[in-house]
Amino acid sequence: MKCLVTGGNVKVLGKAVHSLSRIGDELYLEPLDDGLSLRTVNSSRSAYACFLFAPLFFQLYQAATPGQDPLRCKILMKSFLSVFRSLVMLEKTVEKCCISLSGRNSFLVIQLHCKYGVKKTHNLSFQDCESLQAVFDPSSCPHVLRAPAKLLGEAVLPFPLALAEVTLGIGRGRRVILRSYQEEADSTVKAMVTEISIGEEDFQQLQAQEGVAITFCLKEFRGLLSFAESANLSLSIHFDAPGRPAIFAIKDSLLDGHFVLATLLEPSPHSPELHQPAPQLQAHSTPYPDDFANDDIDSYMIAMETTVASEGSRTLPSNSLSPGLQPPCNCGPNSEEEDEAEPSAVPGTPPPKKFRSLFFGSILAPAHSPQGPSPVLAEDSEGEG
Repeated sequence: MKCLVTGGNVKVLGKAVHSLSRIGDELYLEPLDDGLSLRTVNSSRSAYACFLFAPLFFQLYQAATPGQDPLRCKILMKSFLSVFRSLVMLEKTVEKCCISLSGRNSFLVIQLHCKYGVKKTHNLSFQDCESLQAVFDPSSCPHVLRAPAKLLGEAVLPFPLALAEVTLGIGRGRRVILRSYQEEADSTVKAMVTEISIGEEDFQQLQAQEGVAITFCLKEFRGLLSFAESANLSLSIHFDAPGRPAIFAIKDSLLDGHFVLATLLEPSPHSPELHQPAPQLQAHSTPYPDDFANDDIDSYMIAMETTVASEGSRTLPSNSLSPGLQPPCNCGPNSEEEDEAEPSAVPGTPPPKKFRSLFFGSILAPAHSPQGPSPVLAEDSEGEG
């Protein structure tokens, strides 16, 4: 196999490698008659990505030596990524890139021809492998969204980089909604929810009914968006019910790209939470009937701490509190009455102990709550340790 990439296509190839590196640790390179295929899959087999570069993408493309079968190989992603690490360097200094694979040696050879006659040669070790191919059919998905990648890229900008999953759904008025996903176990701690709403008129195609929603990983989605936005391409999203894989596709005359991502299996295929304001997202995970309808943040915090009083102590380790601040065991009826009377004894803005119960998962009775910094407590803690 031998192919030659020139001009701005070298940077396009590098961007594709960067997108694939967000998913898997190994790169499967396979020359085909239809073009050069770059594929990867993550360790849990929940995400698959593939780029197919057509022969017209290259100045020279030879899938196999005449009389021989095409070779396929598997390379460490870090090794291949190191060649295209700096996209700025590729754009400014590299004039052409030559990739060759031969059965006579055990290396994948990548040569970068730079300005002023500088030539950089990378010999990457590889392993023979079988063809990596995921079975998916975008035409079988009943719901389709298609929009410019720039639009979707700007939509995910407000989401934190540490956010793992995002929910995509159709809300009222056929508006497309992107919302940060939170697990029910963490809903009382991570109270902030980011939501972006996009009108139907901004999409090139919107074939989905109101109420449908899927949740998928944001990291992989951002990787494809970054590539599609740099190439000024449109992104199509094909999806079915929650739990079924979602297919993200880009298509151009010179390349095709497909990302197949697993989606979370929700209890219900429809997500009515898309139509509710952010504070009500916390209400479905609390087993007690609290009133979150008003916008009073003080009342909201008091209602939240009544739930944390009974649930947080079971989920968070008890050694989070210093020995001198640990509350007594709630094993008798007196302690239960004391906890139930706690919210009524603290009207208005909750004191600092309310936040202590929120973060550490227990509520201190007024008689046991510390009134200020006490050096005696520190000495007792050291003594007991």
